[in-house]
Amino acid sequence: MKRTRLVAEAGITIALSIVLSYIKIPIGLSFGGFGGSIDLVMIPLVFFALKWGPGWGTLAGLVFGTIKYFLGSGLVISWISIIFDYSVAYAMVGLAGLVKYFMDVNTPQAFGIGALIGCIARFIVHYISGVTVYAEWMPEEFMNLPMTSPAIYSLLYNGTYMLPNTILCVAAMVLLFKPLKRLLNNY
Repeated sequence: MKRTRLVAEAGITIALSIVLSYIKIPIGLSFGGFGGSIDLVMIPLVFFALKWGPGWGTLAGLVFGTIKYFLGSGLVISWISIIFDYSVAYAMVGLAGLVKYFMDVNTPQAFGIGALIGCIARFIVHYISGVTVYAEWMPEEFMNLPMTSPAIYSLLYNGTYMLPNTILCVAAMVLLFKPLKRLLNNY
């Protein structure tokens, strides 16, 4: 029964994140980059990871990220960027579930810290992708600054959408703590 509930909740989480992925504010293109947006897709993934742990959370994020690429016609330059910027990046959001190992998840602080962990982990993957995969396409100027380092470019570019996403996700998780707490321990 528990396994059935886990699989059902994973499916609902992935479906909800996919729906939320269509409600977005595109931001990366406005800064002369390839993509990136502000959206709410990480919220269901973070909650799922807090409830079921980092293993299942990572798997749900991996499935979501892969489906998101194929349904969202994402912008990529190679199969490596599909893996990094979609599959692996969203899988890392599942690391929010690590909170279960060092604090009680039945607190608003745990929801916020879990969201922060998942968002930072996703950012790190996007950053690495920017430094390696996208370095060849680094513009000469970004945000009115001369670009000479892929590391600086990746930090600025990915920060333009990941910082607002992180703030939004952490705030939403803390604000949603009370209504979601009932579902957290409901097996």
